[in-house]
Amino acid sequence: MAVKAMSRLKVADEVWIATALLHRENPDRSDFSPKEIEARAGKEAIVNERRPGVYVHAVLHCVANRPPNPGAYRMLYETRPGYRRLFRKSDPYDPRRASGKITPEADEIPLRYADLLSWYRGWSESQSHQAGKSDPLLALYGSGKKLWADEHADAYVSRLREGWE
Repeated sequence: MAVKAMSRLKVADEVWIATALLHRENPDRSDFSPKEIEARAGKEAIVNERRPGVYVHAVLHCVANRPPNPGAYRMLYETRPGYRRLFRKSDPYDPRRASGKITPEADEIPLRYADLLSWYRGWSESQSHQAGKSDPLLALYGSGKKLWADEHADAYVSRLREGWE
């Protein structure tokens, strides 16, 4: 597998790598500030230089639930004002980002980070399942199906309307 020169690494891919490393190194944390993401990218020195675009990508270009401006990546998700985590396929996003890139391509990142892609698949799936279990509204899904089990919805409404003029 060919790996592109590190100086050609896309800034968005650098942001994704830095955020994935933060998640993996801090499993007890659910999100990170753009400054933390920028600092982790700088510490990692993936391209041997600090690139000013890292911060703006973490704030705006890579954030799935923000309007594209102009980047339409879906690599990060804004969990609360000023905090980001990696995007999961189950997350809502701005529809104008529907075709946006979610993860780097394996052949476009340095080989030493290739394991992050398989780590991400496991992390994303396990996190998606946990989110549904811990969200009280999502936990209610399907709980009312027994209410109308004995009659059709139209019959139920007709019965409620009996005696109305």
